[in-house]
Amino acid sequence: MSLAVKPDIRIQRQDFDVNAEIARLTRGRADVGAVVTFTGLCRDEAGTLSALELEHYPGMAEAEISRIAAEALERWALCGLTAIHRFGRIEPGENIVLVVATSTHRHAAFEAANFLMDFLKSRAPFWKKEHGADGSAGDWVDAKEADEAAMERWKR
Repeated sequence: MSLAVKPDIRIQRQDFDVNAEIARLTRGRADVGAVVTFTGLCRDEAGTLSALELEHYPGMAEAEISRIAAEALERWALCGLTAIHRFGRIEPGENIVLVVATSTHRHAAFEAANFLMDFLKSRAPFWKKEHGADGSAGDWVDAKEADEAAMERWKR
């Protein structure tokens, strides 16, 4: 089933519509029995953050995410897979990332969505700079140890 699936990978400045993305993957698909979504939002870090600035290398980021999406399609029987990651200035409460995985049964969709998100959090070529609520330009954010540790469970 997954071999015929082409993942939809987008990196964009504009926001996305979660319901529209779900509809796109399920419309006319009687074989879809599970839809798993993950939407990552920008936090305000207890009022200290006014925005995140996300940068990426165009082309390189899409290629890396496409590579890991292809691996997800090899590992699990999916009906569809979408990953959208935003770039630019994103304020608290705004969407940053969306992963949608569809499958006949829930297990494959949950696992594929977790796998893709773990990659996006730890290895995708994005750089995040924090902007403080006090007007200060913060530091570039490093990947967290917990995000790196999460990737360990996916090693074959």
